[in-house]
Amino acid sequence: MEAETASAGGEKKLKKPWQGRFSKDTDQAVLNFSASLPYDRRLADCDIRGNIAHVEMLSEKGIISADEAALIIKGLVEIKQEIAADSFPFDLSFEDIHMNIEKRLIEKIGSLGGKLHTARSRNDQVALDMHLYMKEEIEIIGSYLYQLQETIIDLAERWENVLIPGYTHLQRAQPVLLAHHLLTYVWMLQRDHERLNGAFERADLMPLGSGALAGTGFPIDRRLVAEKLGFSKLYENSIDAVSDRDYVIEFLSFSSILIMHLSRLCEELIMWNSAEFGFIELDDAYTTGSSMMPQKKNPDLAELIRGKTGRIYGSLFAMLTVMKGLPLAYNKDMQEDKEGLFDTIDTLKALLPLLSAMLQTMTIDRYRLAAAVDDDYLCATDLADYLVRSGVAFRDSHHIIGKMIAFCRDGGIRLREMDSEGRGRFHPALAEDISALLCPARVVEARTSRGGTAPSAVKEQIRLARKNLT
Repeated sequence: MEAETASAGGEKKLKKPWQGRFSKDTDQAVLNFSASLPYDRRLADCDIRGNIAHVEMLSEKGIISADEAALIIKGLVEIKQEIAADSFPFDLSFEDIHMNIEKRLIEKIGSLGGKLHTARSRNDQVALDMHLYMKEEIEIIGSYLYQLQETIIDLAERWENVLIPGYTHLQRAQPVLLAHHLLTYVWMLQRDHERLNGAFERADLMPLGSGALAGTGFPIDRRLVAEKLGFSKLYENSIDAVSDRDYVIEFLSFSSILIMHLSRLCEELIMWNSAEFGFIELDDAYTTGSSMMPQKKNPDLAELIRGKTGRIYGSLFAMLTVMKGLPLAYNKDMQEDKEGLFDTIDTLKALLPLLSAMLQTMTIDRYRLAAAVDDDYLCATDLADYLVRSGVAFRDSHHIIGKMIAFCRDGGIRLREMDSEGRGRFHPALAEDISALLCPARVVEARTSRGGTAPSAVKEQIRLARKNLT
């Protein structure tokens, strides 16, 4: 409860809730160092929602009167309006958003405001705010993920007949549909979405009523508070409730895997946009120029998204390190759960819509793609498979085709430029008409296995991908 003491000038000043035990004030430098108000102000709405639900429960259980609850709630609603209007008198000496709101409530309605904290601790109050906040932000980020998946599926449908070289070791390997390549990221993001849903489940646990660590002796109803706030489950152990930050770590883990996937996508966009590849052109709205070189068009947005990867990884490792040696239950170290988390949330909410927009507006160079695919060495695997169908063991056919390609490279010719007699020297079956095997489109059409790059298989992928979004 906030106590009032006379200041040197005779004015009454609200003291910290713990100061009955202390004979002097906390050093100002310590207050400045430990205050979380500069960044936990964003929890204000969650804090007020939790306060109102808690007060309503206290009233319904007869712990405070209905009239007291009504006055407290009225004050909390006014505080919410002050914060929205940017007229709330934040006070850094009261270190966090929770104590600032309680202090303001007492200023508004007197000592009755101190009853707000009946049957709870800041430990379970902070945990509640974080759980409420995480649930809200996870839903927003989930919607941006869906938008990105839809954008990529739309591109796959738009360019479903366009061929592109597939790569391993950044070396041209086999021809694939551009749609097939793009859909790879849809399935990556689908797994990310499943991880995000898991993080939501762990955030959907209601900690309030756990007190500092041991629960409370008041006849509270935790299930009632959970219902009021939209939680589906309760923490079943009060110590676990106030000491758990798994849901924060799980979200940061999801974020790290997601940003790794997005970084891979952006790396490919950066390469494809270069003059060396020339497969795509990014829209002017999502690129920048050079202050010195007039010809430059730089993929800055893609590079920045790639660069954010280290920042998000850092937040995950920082949180894992904070938690690794903490004894039960709450420790002040756990205040470090917020800045990295908030920064990661802000980063994802900023970049996901931008990435979707950049993809929606990019164009492809069909001629450059066609020229890149018109490399019959990409069809070498199909030639080896052809010999297998003629009765040659695959390892032997692999060796035969490898020797034929080496011969062509040394002679500066393409496979299709060899005559039947020349091919027959490597194996009699190669003297037959194999022109269809050297056509990239035919090679792609042959990959009809589930998940393959044949047009029919890719159409099925698109159908399944859209189904997952409904």
